[in-house]
Amino acid sequence: MRYNAVIFDFDGTICDTGEGILKSAKYALEAFGYEVPDYKELTYFIGPPLLITFQEKYGVDPAKADEMVKKFRERYTNKGVYESELYDGIKELIISLKKDNIKIGIASSKPQDYIETLLDHFGIKQYFDSICGVSFTADCESKINIIARCQKDLGIAGNECIMVGDKKYDIEGAKANVMDSVGVLWGYGSKFEFIEAGAKFIADQIMDIEAIALGFYEQTEEVQGIFNGRIINVHNDSVTLVNGETVQREVVDHPGGVAVVGLTDNNEILLVRQFRYPYKEMTVEIPAGKLEKGENPFEAAKREFREECGAQAGIFEPMGELYPTPGYCGEIIRLFYAQELTFGEQNLDEDEFLDIIKMPISECITKIMNGEIKDAKTIIGIFKLKELKNL
Repeated sequence: MRYNAVIFDFDGTICDTGEGILKSAKYALEAFGYEVPDYKELTYFIGPPLLITFQEKYGVDPAKADEMVKKFRERYTNKGVYESELYDGIKELIISLKKDNIKIGIASSKPQDYIETLLDHFGIKQYFDSICGVSFTADCESKINIIARCQKDLGIAGNECIMVGDKKYDIEGAKANVMDSVGVLWGYGSKFEFIEAGAKFIADQIMDIEAIALGFYEQTEEVQGIFNGRIINVHNDSVTLVNGETVQREVVDHPGGVAVVGLTDNNEILLVRQFRYPYKEMTVEIPAGKLEKGENPFEAAKREFREECGAQAGIFEPMGELYPTPGYCGEIIRLFYAQELTFGEQNLDEDEFLDIIKMPISECITKIMNGEIKDAKTIIGIFKLKELKNL
């Protein structure tokens, strides 16, 4: 189903605020005479209200816990709040959800002043339809109530909202409000925690949230290996669709590749001609190759360009990524363009046989349009370079 609103937790979901929170917790504990380990071990301070955490973890009464919260804020307000950063991809996700006409809210146990300060700081406050945090004088409000306030503020029924968070409190709060939920693995929670709390979805990547909100997401339940080869692995996965149905997906894992559009000083494209066994025919392509395990794509592209064409470039820049066969294969090809070329000797693999061709870009376009050049990465790379360089 498609959801009409997405409600986010803040700490550990939208923003990595861990350093500031944990250092401020350490500051407060040391001020009250506690022997504190490395601040990175205080992750239980992220999520629940501070007043509750100080009581449950350190056995103090409410009055003492309140003093410790004030000491925490002494550091956090002036310094700790800015020891934060958005998770990579969050801004892009929020903008995409707005374009999808989905309402966006925040339901967090963090003081609202801090949330709004950071949203302003990162330039994304304007994208949110509702921001529900707590006040400094009433910071023990349950996550259930905060989510309910946000839902009411958005004006969307609970079964049309989905709650996104990184801790069990987010999942349990959503369930109490008859709302579906997503546990995210880039924050401070665990997959086991989300399963135990009853999350409907578990997201590995930030853009999974848009797929879930639109009703497109497919959640992996079981992976059965079929074949492990030198280059590819094949497996059959059981996945659950957003409507609850289970289907099978056959998937090919590939390490990914790189491809280079080389442009000479005479506006010629550097191409290679070789025999491609799967098609049983000769093809004309831009130089390309697969990534070695752990290899940097930029360095891999320069290596392939040098090995296949004996070429090096004064200008070597990325041109984005492409998914050649997204229906069944996870391969990603990273495109690059190269200019100011100098040439040396090829260094081909023992089983690699190819010719180098320099072809005017106008002729390349003609051969693409009449079907002589069929390779997808070559077609995309040449047209991208033509647009980029206005050739």
